[in-house]
Formats: sequence, C-alpha cells, structure tokens
Amino acid sequence: MTDTWLYPPDLRDALAGFGLAPRTDTPPALVRDAVSDLYRYEIRQLRDRRRRGEVAPDDYVPAVIALRKKYWVLTLPASGWERICRPGAR
Repeated sequence: MTDTWLYPPDLRDALAGFGLAPRTDTPPALVRDAVSDLYRYEIRQLRDRRRRGEVAPDDYVPAVIALRKKYWVLTLPASGWERICRPGAR
C-alpha cells in the first residue's frame, strides 16, 4: 500500500516556483531533498561567482539572504513536512 500525501497550498505554490509538482504518492522527504539539492546548487554557484569577482563582497551577504528567503521551505525539518502533508493534518 502506498502512502498518500496532501501538500498544503502554500507549500505546493512554493514548490511550483522551483519547478516541482509532487504527486500524492511522492514522499515529502524526496521532495525536500530535491529542494535542498537546488538550494545547494544555487548557493555554490553564488559562492563561485563571488570567487571569480562577479559578485562584489558587499553584495554577497544580501544575495545569500535572498536565497535563504527563496528557499524558506527548507526551514521546516523533514519530520515537519511529513506531519503537514499527512491527510487530515489540517
């Protein structure tokens, strides 16, 4: 038997912004891992751009903060994702 997951609208909307559209049979841990991979990719790209001099030192911290805000869904721990995505959790 496959678990059924119901992603809350705010979470679904945020995931759509990353090009992700989990189905009801997609485990939240898998989706969170995908978002985490995207964040790590972007933060490494930003770091590399800073090292090449494409991002000024004064602009680096605000850019990191902007990325953290963009990836706000990662502030919720994996166990929290499973809790809010369970049917009847709301």
